Amino acid sequence: MQTVSQIAKDILAREGGYVNDPDDPGGATNHGVTIHTMRRLGLDLTGDGVVDGEDVRILDADRALKIFIDHYYHGPGLDGLPAALQPSVFDMYVNAGNNAIKVLQRLLSQMRIDVVVDGALGPLTIAATTQAMAAAPDHLADAYGIARRNYYYRLADGRAASRKYARRRDGGKGGWIARAEKFIAPRYHFTEHQHTARTASWG
Repeated sequence: MQTVSQIAKDILAREGGYVNDPDDPGGATNHGVTIHTMRRLGLDLTGDGVVDGEDVRILDADRALKIFIDHYYHGPGLDGLPAALQPSVFDMYVNAGNNAIKVLQRLLSQMRIDVVVDGALGPLTIAATTQAMAAAPDHLADAYGIARRNYYYRLADGRAASRKYARRRDGGKGGWIARAEKFIAPRYHFTEHQHTARTASWG
């Protein structure tokens, strides 16, 4: 079983370096840490009294790892989840904030386990997830990964500017979909035909 540090390092490798894509609502991002997170944490790395794009640009990988572990893993309480779910939920939390928890809560609701979809990983959601894992120990992690993949497709359905993250220019799977499928057993991966059919309505 991977340690939290190993999971965080894997996430860091997927995130890459500095980007400031105008189509990304997250704004300027480096090593997966957005300018919004840095402002929330007060990370004025340049010491000029303002947290701006330059602070994001000079963020180093070691500090990003610490942010991942402190604020994206321990902060929301992901350590309370069953171990098999932690890598995917942690990865999505870095990528999409508390939507990672909402995806889990909606999945639990679909399993007819009573839970509020509020994006907060409190004791009731932890207990509900433990119950779900006991009921489907060999399937819950895949079910979460599939629900996560569906979330990305739906996000792109509703926001044309985000479609480039779900579908490459050549029509293949974009970064969001490939990332979700890293945590899904290969037998549940979409074929290229299925992916093409799912995105056909985007034109």
